[in-house]
Amino acid sequence: MTIHGQNLASQLSNPSLLRTKGYINGEWVDASDDAKFPVINPATGAQLAEVPNMPCGQVTAAIEAAHAAFPSWSALTAYQRQSYLLKLHAAMESHHEDLALILTAENGKPLAEAKGEIAYGAGFLSWFAAEALRTYGHTVPAAIPNQRNTIIRQPVGVCGLITPWNFPNAMITRKLAPALAAGCTVVVKAPAETPLSALVICALAEGVGIPKGVINVVVVDKGPREAACGMELCVNPLVSKISFTGSTAVGRLLMQQSASTLKKLSFELGGNAAFMVFDDADLDLAVEGTIASKFRASGQTCVCANRIFVQSNVYDEFAHRLATRVKAMKVGNPMDEGVNIGPLVNDRAVDKVERHVTDAVGKGATVVCGGSRVSGHGSFFEPTVLTNVSPKSALTSEETFGPLAALFKFDTEEDVIEEANNTDVGLGGYFYTQDVSRVYRVAEKMQVGMVGVNTGVISQPCIPFGGVKQSGFGREGGKSGIDEYMIEKLITVGNI
Repeated sequence: MTIHGQNLASQLSNPSLLRTKGYINGEWVDASDDAKFPVINPATGAQLAEVPNMPCGQVTAAIEAAHAAFPSWSALTAYQRQSYLLKLHAAMESHHEDLALILTAENGKPLAEAKGEIAYGAGFLSWFAAEALRTYGHTVPAAIPNQRNTIIRQPVGVCGLITPWNFPNAMITRKLAPALAAGCTVVVKAPAETPLSALVICALAEGVGIPKGVINVVVVDKGPREAACGMELCVNPLVSKISFTGSTAVGRLLMQQSASTLKKLSFELGGNAAFMVFDDADLDLAVEGTIASKFRASGQTCVCANRIFVQSNVYDEFAHRLATRVKAMKVGNPMDEGVNIGPLVNDRAVDKVERHVTDAVGKGATVVCGGSRVSGHGSFFEPTVLTNVSPKSALTSEETFGPLAALFKFDTEEDVIEEANNTDVGLGGYFYTQDVSRVYRVAEKMQVGMVGVNTGVISQPCIPFGGVKQSGFGREGGKSGIDEYMIEKLITVGNI
């Protein structure tokens, strides 16, 4: 396991955190048929580790382990579950340097960003540790004499958590924390690109004494076994809920597969965020917001600015200032100090960005800076700014998921709102203005689940994260995040 010419384990303060086996019922296990697949460092193309490629039978075993652990875990008091979550939070914070190194090695985001993700991911544990104590029920006056109505909230049961590679720590804790707080047990399907970050969470959970079977992680490679794993989680009647973060296309498939068992579902799916800069905006703030939204994680976030609309009067000046900032960004190995742009997750991701640039240029766009893949080892693409982008370009209807800022020109508020909403998805959106009336007017008209006004960063453990239209349903984080893992039960007592 090497990164930057060194053994990854040797760079960790606690090498035992680096695990390369699945975690089922408190045991570290290989695939039952010894199948394995490599974990690749996207910055170098080197192999970091080999992990098990588990067949469907082990997914079933993980579900059964979670089912067996559910009665005792759900019977704990909320205060006891809170204590476990706070211990896991403390463990994550105390090992944040090691967790960030593992994350950067397999994901490719700059080390400073990885450290930020670990803090963000740990925040879900502390937030939902508190929310565990606030799963209140209520009473309802009865319509029938001599009866009393009480509504209690209980955990839904075993939860299948299917998480993405772009935030390999935080997208797990954002689902895991409310599930455990509610009293559920879980089976996590680790992303094939970044399984090590999922497994290190299990190592920490084991260390703080979370009981066997409460957390299970299965590891499968892309292809038939991944499809079989998803299918088993959806059709197995012991699983009561699926939480998925990923593409809209896969979300549709999982929803179809879950229909036979009518599971509770929450999906955070694709986005195509509009980022609007009005002519009364503070342009320097708008540029910094664009950098934060568009180029974080090399543009590989579901809420990053995919379409940047700039009002005509300030279009040229904004493009100039943005290009100046982007040209100063440093591309390189994410372990190196000062690097702003690391590799994309793999060469297929680079191919997509290249295709979007070529398509846009073919339809009249101008490359102001960047525009090319970086030669040599690793999956790198230059941070890029395009101007005069046609609304007929492929990137208007597809998430680029890369470091490509595409600028469109608009004239009126009405026009840009129409363009911003002209998409089948609606996850996040942004705009910059100093007009207070416009703040509320535009925010209320945007067809998205989350709006950032004069900021390019919206994600926090304390807010509800989710979208509308084909960006999915349900919310993660915030006070409503735990609701996704609970049911309401009526208890009516008569003849009082």
